[in-house]
Amino acid sequence: MVTYAGLWLSAVAVAENNNVPVPQNAKPVIDFTQQIQPLLAKHCYSCHGPDVQEGGLRLDQSEQAFKQLDSEAFAVVPRHPEKSEIIARILSKDKDQQMPPEGDRLKQEQIDLITNWIQQGAEWKKHWAFQPSQKRTPPETTNGKWVKNPIDAFILARLEQKGLSPAPAADRGTLIRRAYFNLTGLPPTPEEVDQFVKDASPDAYEQLIDRLLASPRYGERWARHWLDLVRYADTNSFERDGIKPNAWRFRDYVISSFNQDKPYSQFIKEQLAGDELDQVTAETIIATGYYRLGLWDDEPADPLLSYYNELDDIVSTTSQVFLGLTLNCARCHEHKIDPIPHQDYYRFMAFFHGLNSYGIRSDQLSFNQTDITGPEISALYAKYDAQKNDLQKKMHDVEETAVKKMEGADQRRSETPERGKLLKEKLEQYLEPGQFKAYQTMQTELQQLEQQRKQYPPRKMALSVSRSLKEPRETFVLLRGNPHVPGEKVQPGFPELFGKTETQIPAVPQDRQTSGRRRVLAEWIASDDNMLTSRVIVNRIWQHHFGRGIVQSPNNFGQLGVPPTHPELLDWLALEFVKGGQKFKSFHKLIMMSNAYQMSSQHSEQAEAVDPANDLFWRFNMRRLSAEEVRDSMLAVNGRLNLKMYGPGFYPLVSQEVLQGQSRPGEGWLDSSEEERARRSIYIFVKRSLITPLLSNFDFADTDSSCAIRFVTTQPAQALGMVNGHFVNRQAELFADRLLEETGTTHPQFVERAIRLAYGRHPQAGEVEEGVRFIDTLIKKHSLKEKQALNYFCLTILNRNEFVYLD
Repeated sequence: MVTYAGLWLSAVAVAENNNVPVPQNAKPVIDFTQQIQPLLAKHCYSCHGPDVQEGGLRLDQSEQAFKQLDSEAFAVVPRHPEKSEIIARILSKDKDQQMPPEGDRLKQEQIDLITNWIQQGAEWKKHWAFQPSQKRTPPETTNGKWVKNPIDAFILARLEQKGLSPAPAADRGTLIRRAYFNLTGLPPTPEEVDQFVKDASPDAYEQLIDRLLASPRYGERWARHWLDLVRYADTNSFERDGIKPNAWRFRDYVISSFNQDKPYSQFIKEQLAGDELDQVTAETIIATGYYRLGLWDDEPADPLLSYYNELDDIVSTTSQVFLGLTLNCARCHEHKIDPIPHQDYYRFMAFFHGLNSYGIRSDQLSFNQTDITGPEISALYAKYDAQKNDLQKKMHDVEETAVKKMEGADQRRSETPERGKLLKEKLEQYLEPGQFKAYQTMQTELQQLEQQRKQYPPRKMALSVSRSLKEPRETFVLLRGNPHVPGEKVQPGFPELFGKTETQIPAVPQDRQTSGRRRVLAEWIASDDNMLTSRVIVNRIWQHHFGRGIVQSPNNFGQLGVPPTHPELLDWLALEFVKGGQKFKSFHKLIMMSNAYQMSSQHSEQAEAVDPANDLFWRFNMRRLSAEEVRDSMLAVNGRLNLKMYGPGFYPLVSQEVLQGQSRPGEGWLDSSEEERARRSIYIFVKRSLITPLLSNFDFADTDSSCAIRFVTTQPAQALGMVNGHFVNRQAELFADRLLEETGTTHPQFVERAIRLAYGRHPQAGEVEEGVRFIDTLIKKHSLKEKQALNYFCLTILNRNEFVYLD
């Protein structure tokens, strides 16, 4: 049977032989990255990709794809499908010649795509993310009145291309709740809602945004997004899941950084190289806790492999979080899809090869704890250390005088853990009376010195990079990723897709115990000119405002990631972010002042038919509150929320049944006061093997690796926890207590105030009467006491969808 592609090729050949031009506008332009590259990756790379190049053909690199093959033919000849061996093999009926050799043949439309692409010139474009951001001019639109800022122009232009219109504006009650939860993670009070709804001033909304951005609650909300990315937890995982001392200081550093509106470039440098900067402070040391947040096995079967797994965690997290690249895919071989060779992974790892492991079983502190005590207290401890060392040296000299006089067996005993017991038994026998008296005086002085030290303020320690190597280890490409099979030696370098890979590591001052490598990497990542850094972070900010990113795979901007729905808008946002000094607060305001952000979630059948996934943002996506927002909102509406900031994490009440799920039930789970347990969820102690059940039920972040997107599930444990769980029932009781304090036992007022506090709106027609009937039924029909009935009513209020969903 003659195929369409075969007829088309024949027609092309005849036309060319007769010098008849083939019309180039007959076929739509084929996009290599969107249409051709995925086909090649799926059907060709197994035989002609990074690992295998049968017949001398490699199709994952442009410079290789156009080379002459072992057969002296050319796989791809631009504008000549009839001369391109790839087309001949795809169309061949010979089983020994046809491609792909196994599995299903290409479909006709796929063959046509490849054929048309070659006919159009076989342009092998770089992937969009591997090209610098282009300066974009906001497009013209028909409905110019809707365009409040350039974001709206980019959104509206795409909608108009599809014949769609944006949803109407959200009402002011909806808008204030959306803004509060987006920026602070907490609901507005009814009074705040009323004030905003009634405020007719043209800048009321802008003032609301400014006020929320200035609130310390803003840092608590947005810090959680960052902590998800950098796999924050307070413990190490594995069987013992031991504590990471002072990890909470890193959490507090992130909160403070967002509240300070620290430039993103500075934020990057502090975390990646806080101990290598010109000005090293307690804050920059705490920031390097970034490197110590990952999993750590305190008893590995293969210590060398375990160390390289730690480095892999750092390479994976750093490349995905800051660059949106899955460099970890090249640990064992060339990246299957992206232009990241095996060597790139190890060149990147070399930046971190001055880091020691988190610890060893016998020493779990030296490499991850740094003393950041202030100068005055440090001076006290330095004086104490000097005096103690001097006394101990003098005492040791006296002891040795006695030991030398002892029998051989006792001398040998003095070199064992039995030394203290030996000296207690026999020291006096081998010393002159004056010597022994002087020794006792020194003992007394040492005891007094210890008593004095106990009065000092405690030293301040931070989870951090400690004792980094000034001369980093050599780095080798590990064959198949096996640390026991080193290959060629490599130097620190950037991924080759950025162009220049080599880098110069400047000499560091002699007094610095570090190589300076991580600073070079940090400055390159944080540079305004880095083509991925700003794109990746603005996409994350957009995601947390709109429910999904412009790129829906926020940790993967590579060719296996999801292409941007609005690439021009993404570039414009990235350049605006850089132009604004890489500041977060002004960027939030830019987004939130747009009409795109202020749309309602109103449904449109016409728009749904064209764009069912709302990829074009024709309306605002409804969203469920995050796990922390659900818990914090309960505490907020019942008036018990403790707004204390910073400090060690607290331990929620957890049932014995849940504690039994650990390998060592209950170990490391402490008891916090009720006041502490009413703090915001960001301050909960995060134990990897024991995530607080309510948070776990509502899709808390996976702490084992970078979590760019939290799943949003609907599963039975949520309903069971919300209806039967001790925490929610206790919050409902406290909610009822607050309502009784404010309204008394008048049931209509009780119900009305409950609705106002929980949902931020006034009751709808008949809603109060329905609530009163429910309370009366519980009392009269089910014989409950009034307080019990009120508690159950409050529980129903907390269990409505309206409480856990926005819009």
